Amino acid sequence: MSSFKASNARPIGIDLFAGAGGLSLGFEQAGFNIAGAVEIDPIHCATHEYNFPNCKTICASVTDLSGEDIRFRAGLGDCDIDVVFGGAPCQGFSMIGKRALDDSRNQLVFHYVRIVSELQPKYCVFENVKGLTLGKHAEFLEELILALGDAGYDVTLPYKVLNAADYGVPQDRKRLFLLGTRHGLTPPQYPDPQSERVTVAEAIADLPDANAFDELQSSDEVNVKWTTKAPYARRLRRLESDSHDFGYERQFVRNLLTSSLRTEHTELSQSRFLATEPGKTEPISRFRKLPLDGLCNTLRAGTDSARGAFTSPRPIHPNHPRVITVREAARLHSFPDWFRFHTTKWHGFRQIGNSVPPLLGRAVASSIIQALGIVPEKPSETLLMGSLKLLNLDMSRAAQYFNVPHGTIAQRTRKMAVKDVIMEVSDA
Repeated sequence: MSSFKASNARPIGIDLFAGAGGLSLGFEQAGFNIAGAVEIDPIHCATHEYNFPNCKTICASVTDLSGEDIRFRAGLGDCDIDVVFGGAPCQGFSMIGKRALDDSRNQLVFHYVRIVSELQPKYCVFENVKGLTLGKHAEFLEELILALGDAGYDVTLPYKVLNAADYGVPQDRKRLFLLGTRHGLTPPQYPDPQSERVTVAEAIADLPDANAFDELQSSDEVNVKWTTKAPYARRLRRLESDSHDFGYERQFVRNLLTSSLRTEHTELSQSRFLATEPGKTEPISRFRKLPLDGLCNTLRAGTDSARGAFTSPRPIHPNHPRVITVREAARLHSFPDWFRFHTTKWHGFRQIGNSVPPLLGRAVASSIIQALGIVPEKPSETLLMGSLKLLNLDMSRAAQYFNVPHGTIAQRTRKMAVKDVIMEVSDA
């Protein structure tokens, strides 16, 4: 067992439905050691393993795991786990005479509750879409709260929908959070919103224009020197410290612009982008042009491979006649510049759109740290990132790397991939 996991100085967290690791990073920055992360998608797992080299990334479905499996694979033995967190997809809702948790479409939520019950962490956090609080969906939410109660957890009420923009993220993104406390422990309180908001300009105005580099037509990285002045961007680039960040530093090159593969547009598309007013939607592509002095709209993942592999609309850069890069999206999502994504645009944007902004996750995780009565400290250790090959794996090779069936996640067909490329070039 590594000293990273064995340390008693930091509380232990487990991430379910981890994706690329937005919540993992938020909880790490709040002061947790993320000992294990469960994710079914091999490509997401590879990216998570790259960014969290001392966390055990478990490539599996929660439906196939027990709490004991997670303990064993994460090297936790019988130690007390401090928090289990994650956002389980949920699609089916209550019908008359039928519990929603019994609906087969909600098996992932059911298994979230089961794993929490088996691991018996001190706290649990459930994250999901705002829509879960509305109409019939709210009945499902009430069932989930009752199920957590049966598992031994009191949910802090009233539950809240938090906007990432209120916690230092330059993006209008509302998400539901349930905070569960093991019976008898001090319950956490929801984090208070910040008084000031970060703008699009503060997030991405310093980044060099990807279109200025021929290298970024075939690679997602290029060496370039640039100046960063806004405090938000300087913190993400690690040019100045963040007094509220208790995560591990990573070793990376500050003058390496990464996750910046270019998107080529037709001249007609570029002229339409230039003619669009900031904050307005370009009528043909339906892409929104970002306002420098405002917030980014919610960044979405698009559909996955099994449902057609279509790219969600990407915002237009406020100054350049193109859509934003993956790195620009990452800045708008509060990912630091050391955090890397899959080298393709499709997977990179999907990983960001599916993730909880780290600063929002940090705010929620900090409320758990406070309830634990822990004063977090910044680790002195700087972590080496994983192998870069993890960011280049296609689905087949990623599945092979994690020794899972190649069909774990349906692969994009050639027809789908070509259609996606056409959409990116024509924006029609």
